[in-house]
Amino acid sequence: GRGLLILAVAFNLGILFYFKYFNFALENANLLLSALSGGNKGFFKVRALTMPIGISFFTFQSLSYVIDVYRDKKLVQKNIFNLALYICLFPQLIAGPIVRYQTIRNQISDRSPRLDDVTCGIERFIIGLGKKVLIANTVANVADWPFELITKGNISIKNAWLGAICYSLQIYFDFSGYSDMAIGLCRIFGFRLEENFNYPYIAKTVTDFWRRWHISLSKWFRDYVYIPLGGNRVEKHEHVRNLFVVWTLTGLWHGANWTFIIWGWLYFIVLMAEKYTNIINIVNKSKLLGQLYRIATLLVVVLCWVVFRSDSISIAVRYITCMFVPRTAFAAKDAQYVTNRYIAFVALSIFLCTPICKVLYEKVKNLTNNSGFCFLLNVLKYCAMITILGISLAASIAATYNPFIYFNF
Repeated sequence: GRGLLILAVAFNLGILFYFKYFNFALENANLLLSALSGGNKGFFKVRALTMPIGISFFTFQSLSYVIDVYRDKKLVQKNIFNLALYICLFPQLIAGPIVRYQTIRNQISDRSPRLDDVTCGIERFIIGLGKKVLIANTVANVADWPFELITKGNISIKNAWLGAICYSLQIYFDFSGYSDMAIGLCRIFGFRLEENFNYPYIAKTVTDFWRRWHISLSKWFRDYVYIPLGGNRVEKHEHVRNLFVVWTLTGLWHGANWTFIIWGWLYFIVLMAEKYTNIINIVNKSKLLGQLYRIATLLVVVLCWVVFRSDSISIAVRYITCMFVPRTAFAAKDAQYVTNRYIAFVALSIFLCTPICKVLYEKVKNLTNNSGFCFLLNVLKYCAMITILGISLAASIAATYNPFIYFNF
């Protein structure tokens, strides 16, 4: 019944709150009470808590099951091992994609992995591994330096932009790489998961960006928060409230820091502007305006990633200021070295954010029905896969510890 649903949701969210947000709540309560009491500190003692890895992901999957069963009793899973398999499916347990119970229900008890599943799964896994090890880890070397330096002083405009762009590339290739690996591993076992990314950096608008980025999270909030609140079938002020709630929760979901909350609110403001102004209709009337708005969309996304990556709001403000206002910078020689060493690789990474390679491959593949040509194309593809796998394994062995970014969430 409804009471059991509330109890189950409260239990799951309670565990998530304790490990992820309890100390954050205490710290903010201490700051508030300190301000009200004239400077007294230490009202609440912050505890040393170790957050279970991937807690947000498996909590949301547990909630998905509970809510889906409440809505449709026929979905109940009576086999506890099958239920455990859904919640603890290891390829995507740690960093997603978030799998809704309805999506995978039939596959849990009825699946038959075929050879093409294994082949496609291995290919997808290798692509994801290459994204993470070869691209994300490399651009991270460039991104980390400016964000580290900004805590000590100002940085040049060029290196502020380079750091922001490289972090945007890092977080995309890191997370989409993990999603590819998870989807590939699951495919090997006969599970077919939904896509989690669809070339987000070619988005025409910010709304379009969020249809392409972390698709499973967007759908989860849509189905379990936004629509139950009334969605867009309500009065204007209620619709604004619904979106504000969703984006506040989206920010909080990523971590217990005001930077994440502000990041969510920034997207709320921009999406409200796209929804309730005529700007989208205006830019759609002209190709030039459409391309300019695409660039503006990327600018918004990059600036939001700066807020997301920064340790505090004040540091984010200083970093963004350095992106637009000339300042006397630290370590100019080191900055020049970083720029010169990686600039070609950064350009290649930007190119790989687009579907150009995929489109060209499909076009070449469809040019002819000649079996010999198709065989040669497959040989080239598998040679590329083996090369990516070999270089990725070598880089992994040689590299220091470098976990996936989304392990933290």
